[in-house]
Amino acid sequence: MSGVRAGHVPPARSDGPSVRGDAPLVLGIETSCDETGVGLVRGGLLLADTLASSVDEHARYGGVIPEIAARAHVEAMVPAVDRALSQAGLRHRDVDAIAVTAGPGLAGALLVGVAAAKAYAFALGVPLYGVHHLAAHVAVDTLEHGPLPGPSMALLVSGGHSSLLLVPDLATGAVIPLGATVDDAAGEAYDKVARLLGMPFPGGPPIDQAARDGSPTIAFPRAKAGDGTFDFSFSGLKTAVARWLEARNRAGEPIPVAAVAASFQEAVVDVLTAKSVAACRSHGVDTLVIGGGVAANSRLRSLAAARCAAAGITLRVPRPGLCTDNGAMVAALGSLQAAAGVTPSLLDMSASSTLSLERP
Repeated sequence: MSGVRAGHVPPARSDGPSVRGDAPLVLGIETSCDETGVGLVRGGLLLADTLASSVDEHARYGGVIPEIAARAHVEAMVPAVDRALSQAGLRHRDVDAIAVTAGPGLAGALLVGVAAAKAYAFALGVPLYGVHHLAAHVAVDTLEHGPLPGPSMALLVSGGHSSLLLVPDLATGAVIPLGATVDDAAGEAYDKVARLLGMPFPGGPPIDQAARDGSPTIAFPRAKAGDGTFDFSFSGLKTAVARWLEARNRAGEPIPVAAVAASFQEAVVDVLTAKSVAACRSHGVDTLVIGGGVAANSRLRSLAAARCAAAGITLRVPRPGLCTDNGAMVAALGSLQAAAGVTPSLLDMSASSTLSLERP
């Protein structure tokens, strides 16, 4: 994984933790965007998961402001770590390893998390694992559904990512990108369409809610639906919704908000689920994991369940609280890597806003 270097780690402590099981206790730190997440995982057990979000500070701007996010992480970091330890009934000295999101994400936000993780690792004398944000979204499912069979397929959908990943071996970093968005991610399209409809930011929940009262009667486009790739495109869909609304406004006709929301949402989840099933069939995979913030969407979950059942594919989707960015997912991946004997990262590892999944 580029941007995360392996090698020397701080010397191990001589005293050892006072609370210890067979598996190492891993503290995970996530700061890739606007949420400061801290999780504690031992083996496959989630012991604590705390979150501090600055979303309300960004809502008035209709999107995340990187500088505001970075400053919020600085303020929230130590309290979030302390809350997680308190929630689990543990102390700093009980931690056996630190895991942190090294990328991709907002550069300033990532730097706060990486700097904090280095400080904790050095002060506690424990190994440091810099992990990939997308791989962590896959790993979090293991906390709820157990070990992930290999190979598996992962569909990750959020405000910044829409990706299909082939996952032969998650613990050792064998994650192969098959496709990604070529423009707007699905969650980004939700935010922009919500703004067009006068809904609050972030746009996913209000559109999902409004869609429940409507029917997908408007024929919005399905970009790249039959192009033979596993890539996605949602910018054109967002533009199609905007033009449809403009035409109604010019004609002085009322806007059927529920129908627009349902039709837009159907266009998004139709492409996401169709390409996911096609990717599973193409690569002979019978397990699909869906992660990322948009994985909390009710229609995505129901359509994916129906299509996977018809195709004989096992569907795994974490509970909604684990789909959005959180520290538990970082701790989960760090725990898998520690158990697999993956070489820890150097203390001079860097954060990378464009971190690749492939290892150098």
